[in-house]
Amino acid sequence: MLKSQKLREIAPEIDSLRLGSGWSVDELSKPQIIVESSYGQSHPGSAHLDILVEEVCSGINNKGGKPAKYFVTDICDGESQGHDGINYSLPSREIMTDMIEIHVQATPFDAGVFITSCDKAVPAHLMAIARLDMPAILVPGGIMNAGPDMLTLEQIGTYSAQYERGEITEEKFTYYKHNACPSCGACSFMGTASTMQVMSEALGIAMPGTALVPVTLEQLKINAKVAGEHVLKLIDMNIKPSEIMTKKAFENAIMVHAAIAGSSNALIHIPAIAHELGIDIDPELFDEIHKKIPFILNIRPSGFYPGSYFWYAGGVPAIMEEIKEFLHLDVITVTGKTLGENLDDLKSNGYYENCNKYLEAIGVSKEDIIKTKENPIQAQGAIAILKGNLAPGGAVVKHSAISKKLMKVTLKARVFNCEEDAIKAVLTKEIKPGDAVFIRYEGPRGSGMPEMFYTTEAIASDPELVESIALITDGRFSGATRGPAIGHVSPEASEGGPIALVEENDIIKIDIVARELSIIGVKGQEKTESEIQEILEVRKKSWVRPARKYTKGILGIYTKCAVAAMKGGYME
Repeated sequence: MLKSQKLREIAPEIDSLRLGSGWSVDELSKPQIIVESSYGQSHPGSAHLDILVEEVCSGINNKGGKPAKYFVTDICDGESQGHDGINYSLPSREIMTDMIEIHVQATPFDAGVFITSCDKAVPAHLMAIARLDMPAILVPGGIMNAGPDMLTLEQIGTYSAQYERGEITEEKFTYYKHNACPSCGACSFMGTASTMQVMSEALGIAMPGTALVPVTLEQLKINAKVAGEHVLKLIDMNIKPSEIMTKKAFENAIMVHAAIAGSSNALIHIPAIAHELGIDIDPELFDEIHKKIPFILNIRPSGFYPGSYFWYAGGVPAIMEEIKEFLHLDVITVTGKTLGENLDDLKSNGYYENCNKYLEAIGVSKEDIIKTKENPIQAQGAIAILKGNLAPGGAVVKHSAISKKLMKVTLKARVFNCEEDAIKAVLTKEIKPGDAVFIRYEGPRGSGMPEMFYTTEAIASDPELVESIALITDGRFSGATRGPAIGHVSPEASEGGPIALVEENDIIKIDIVARELSIIGVKGQEKTESEIQEILEVRKKSWVRPARKYTKGILGIYTKCAVAAMKGGYME
């Protein structure tokens, strides 16, 4: 007997209440499907999802189920930038996950369809799917098209810095702002929103070929309807997320992440999703996989083309075909088939022909977008995990987006305890070539782990600094980040990690090839490893833990309970 029907016997008020909500008597005995989405007028990634909700419901109705619509709206990292609103971004993932759990566990449902698009909403839905472990399918909400001359939102930060420095006019800057988001959908580059849509498909919990479909295409609505129809099959097959999102599936997802030069934020979200299933994903696994998987996707911010071109070139399946020899093809997916079977089906059902026809219209070839493994953009993936006396718990760098001149350097520490002071120093030219800009007390327990977006954009848009300095932080970065950015430094400053002990003019060694991030000198003078350790021990004795920045509300809870960024930043 279905769970919903068992609970109707235990709690007879359910029938009365659902009839009062507009259900018919016949619908009470049908399989009951929650249709959970992040729909809301909060930003372009969620404002259109009500359309997909209706398509999913239509599919469920077609196959004899009863859909029920639930909503947990997400916030937008872009609209939260530049003020303390960005501190709520990562905690919002936790609250969305919890709210979805409440929706499902407090009311009887037999399966769920989850519809979402963006940075924290996709990982929140994936965490909830993993936690609930009932038959479920995720419907990626698609991606917006680029604006005029391939204008995309991640360029606005650069134009903002240029405007602040007087390099472009207010008229030109206003034009860019008014044309960067021409439609709904995830922003049109391989930022966190796009990366996590890709991860949902790579994990096998979204249907094949459904990540990052441009929202202007009818295909997006078709995919939603098919998902609604398919969820009834999942009930019959009794395939649960824990059977789909296995350790092998996570390894597949990380391989795809390497190939697409995905957002560094995935290193927070993937371990958090896996944690819900009792699977440990340590940072070394990302490093190991990125070393062997070539980076082949020519999409911004690490590549040239806007993100909407990705699906035209074949999307996730086309990436998987290029790295097929590395993948675990035997993993079961939400289709009920293995990954290998799904890839074979796509080659024979016209999927690639349907995608590629859009490339012809814009005069771009598939190989312009997705390179071959024999001729990659870069022989290794985009991410490296650095360790050393400055980051014994690890730090993350997206080396595909930085100058080759910065792969092995020694720099002079410039220390800031908040982003506001750091960005002012960059824009006023106080920061000079050869500096290592530290922004600390911005980790999960410090301030909720906001993005250092505007500082990275100020650096990336400065042709002198972008090739001669580095930004090092216990905070995180936007998925759009370009330039010399090292984040997630663990342990974080608020927990007394070595980043809290860095002083002005310390000598910092960055060696991305050797995966090292260390302090190697003080006051401009190099020291031995043992001397540095003694100096850090002395500094630690005089270090005073700062008062908690937040003591109430969700930020009070999150900054008290969050685990380290390298473990996933979830709440214990």
